[in-house]
Amino acid sequence: MSKSIHEAKLAEVVEHGENSASFIIRPLFSGYGDTLGNSLRRVLLSSIEGGAIVAFKMNGASHEYSAIEGIKEDMIDIMLNLKNIRIKSHSDQPIHITLNKKGAGEVRASDIKLPSEIEIANPTQMICTIDNPDLTVDMEMIVDTGFGYRPVGQIDESTSADMIAIDAVFSPVLRVRFRSDKTRVGNDTSLDQLTVTVETDGTVTPQEAFEEAAAILINQYTALAGGTRVESAPTPGIADVNTDDTLSLPIEELNLSARTANALSNNDIHTIRQLIELQDAELKDLKGFGAKAYEEVKEKLEELNI
Repeated sequence: MSKSIHEAKLAEVVEHGENSASFIIRPLFSGYGDTLGNSLRRVLLSSIEGGAIVAFKMNGASHEYSAIEGIKEDMIDIMLNLKNIRIKSHSDQPIHITLNKKGAGEVRASDIKLPSEIEIANPTQMICTIDNPDLTVDMEMIVDTGFGYRPVGQIDESTSADMIAIDAVFSPVLRVRFRSDKTRVGNDTSLDQLTVTVETDGTVTPQEAFEEAAAILINQYTALAGGTRVESAPTPGIADVNTDDTLSLPIEELNLSARTANALSNNDIHTIRQLIELQDAELKDLKGFGAKAYEEVKEKLEELNI
């Protein structure tokens, strides 16, 4: 079996908010930052399942160009608002949901009556505005699940003929960007570090979407590989990190941030050996050495299997 390529490692997850996170993968074989980044981005944007409203009917409207007296918005605006409702469906089948509201005021996604299989991530999403206090808005909508984008022409057979179809964007992943940088482990400076930033609509977490995309790629490539298996090689540059030569290297070889490296140097710690001889409590008590510096050092030592 070949041992030419080592395994990727998810080294860190940085959360930027409830629906956004960055996944840092390192160390990677040279060139694999772009290879993995492109694959993950394409799958994240196209192949994560989501839910959407695919058709609806509304009292007083027979087609998408109808004008309803007592409603401020026209049907095109209402359709766009329905498309912006972020839906999570726990069913593999189309689900019918309803809305009934009387009196002047705003009609929002929170006014929709939901069965147990449906969740709405943005209940404040506007649907329409009632100007007539005597008007009652009755709507019936169909929620379906799918991948990517489905145009109006691909309507499911369960959609009634009296319903207005909506082109649906199912993907719960709003944006994906990746960056490949060079990183260093020991004496090897040719390795890659990949940062993938994922933003979702709230119906799935970035972590769930990222892991599902990786699983999809595994399934696809496993089918193509047949019975061939490649055993992972040791990570370049760290195969013999526990040798005396490695432990005698200066701490600069760890590629630490300037702030952390200066803090260690100011405490007369100049080699990897001196660093690993410290207990965790001693390391935390170093002058000018904060929690972030501690985590950075532990992470670098873990990369070196020390």
